Amino acid sequence: MPKISKIYKLNATQGELDFVDITTDRDTPLFLEPYAISLRTDAWSEHCKDHLISFFDAVIQAIRSGNDDRARALLGYLSEPDETGLGYSTSRGRGRGVRGEKAQRLFRALKRSRAVQTGLLQDLGEADLFVDGISLDGLSDITTSVLRGPLIDYTQKQCGNWDIPLKKDVAAGYVWDPTLQQWHPRYADLPVAKGRHVLLVPKFSVRRTLLLNSQEYYSRYVLDFLKEEELKRGSGLVNVLKNGSRVVYKKDIKETNPFSKDFLARITTDNPQILDSYKKFYSELPDADGAPKNSEIDKGFSEPALARALIERLPSIPPGNDNATVYHRFMIGVLEFLFYPNLIYPIAEQKLHDGRKRIDIMYTNAAKGGFFERVIKSKQFSAHVIPVECKNYSKDVKNPEFDQISSRFGNARGWLGFMCYRKSSDDHLVLKRCADIASDGRGFVIPIRVETQSQPERDGGDERHA
Repeated sequence: MPKISKIYKLNATQGELDFVDITTDRDTPLFLEPYAISLRTDAWSEHCKDHLISFFDAVIQAIRSGNDDRARALLGYLSEPDETGLGYSTSRGRGRGVRGEKAQRLFRALKRSRAVQTGLLQDLGEADLFVDGISLDGLSDITTSVLRGPLIDYTQKQCGNWDIPLKKDVAAGYVWDPTLQQWHPRYADLPVAKGRHVLLVPKFSVRRTLLLNSQEYYSRYVLDFLKEEELKRGSGLVNVLKNGSRVVYKKDIKETNPFSKDFLARITTDNPQILDSYKKFYSELPDADGAPKNSEIDKGFSEPALARALIERLPSIPPGNDNATVYHRFMIGVLEFLFYPNLIYPIAEQKLHDGRKRIDIMYTNAAKGGFFERVIKSKQFSAHVIPVECKNYSKDVKNPEFDQISSRFGNARGWLGFMCYRKSSDDHLVLKRCADIASDGRGFVIPIRVETQSQPERDGGDERHA
């Protein structure tokens, strides 16, 4: 089961890659979950939300206005994506799609849904609560189809980072235009593996389960609400125990209010606070919108093993301009390992000012806590993105290099960045240079020295470390 990293000889593991390192012959059981995406506030997720909201609103409005032909046409462009390598299939090449009868079934399910008829359902992430026939795999397929455009752009950026070859003008399928609210075909430069074009998916956007699911909503929220209502009314379902306490059993509630998605829609329409409470639970739950750990994506992932591999790899990269690109790529992996999921979506050689300047690496700050979230919210930093300069020097970095990174700061990007380098004969002087930039009001530079050096003998041998 070859993975993308092996096919393209990236010399990188899942912990160094921003995307899911899929296999090429069977699906990886991970999914694009629309509600999880909606909870995130990073630029990528906001862009994706625009697409999802636009598409689902167009479908719902067409159905509610009686324009069934438009609704069917919009749903007819959905597909069962094979190019992402995500899902439950045990072999690739599914090709069945959501077109044809599957699209018709989805249309009929939406058409007869009470939640659609009443306007209750407005978010694709809530579809499993109120629409029959919606599954995790199917919802992920819909999400992937709608996000095909952003995924193409993401794939091209990551291929640029890792020098993955692209085939010109691949027929990439139909993409959704959120402004015009229509589909159009797109040809794009994409990687091709085993005869199929590939879409890379950011690992911070995937999940293993649905956040909002109908069974949990019914059992934990709707039935609990109904129990309290029965107690308040003193209905015949109330049981008085020997100690005088009054209880209502869920099994009795289930007999009078059996599970169905129309029932969930009906009671939610009359009591919207139930759904508000359910969604609030996940919006406030720590890491509810958080990205999966590398070990959850790749069961064989080991932090100590990757750390040692990086330590051993660095000495093989000679200092100097001839190996600057190799060093930049190495640092993408190191920073991904150190700062994921706070820093995501690396872009190498990011152009600024119409290409007159370039940033070695640009990261999106997606932190939901800790230092990196504080620098997003702080007016002093306003660091929604983090520029990184990487210097593959065999000599000390000096004022020109620090002036270079400070020139990458600005109101549009924020005022915090990293200077990554290999050698320093005076760490105190490095810190003074960073302090000078800060005291001059030119921003804040965090120096990161990544070098190899001999260590005293320990456990019978020398060890090199980064």
